[in-house]
Amino acid sequence: MENYEIKIIDIGLLKQHEMVVECHLSKLAEEIKKDGCIKDPVIVDKNTLVILDGHHRYNALKRMGMKYCPVCLVDYRSGKIKVGCWRKGETITKSDVIVAGMSQKLLVPKTSKHEIPDRPVSLMIPLERLR
Repeated sequence: MENYEIKIIDIGLLKQHEMVVECHLSKLAEEIKKDGCIKDPVIVDKNTLVILDGHHRYNALKRMGMKYCPVCLVDYRSGKIKVGCWRKGETITKSDVIVAGMSQKLLVPKTSKHEIPDRPVSLMIPLERLR
């Protein structure tokens, strides 16, 4: 198992690298509101705070006015974490992801597909802790 760190951090520190799909974002935000909690952390590179997975969860929390976001910090430089592209015939590198996140020149939705071994799920963080 990789050495991951789960934290609740200031949502304003996180950096997106790709856009979201509005209809999915709206549905997810409603689901999170209804549940009263967020079930999965946003996966973030610990060195840059670029979001690797969880753009829709992050944006749903922002839309709801949350000040904090549960994250799983990973070392993106690890050879165990892989990135590929959802669309056939396209490629993306870890460097592309970090550059997009740091520059805020966002990639189109569902560009990157990350393989993160032993990723944590099912945290059940109440929204009250994130306000």
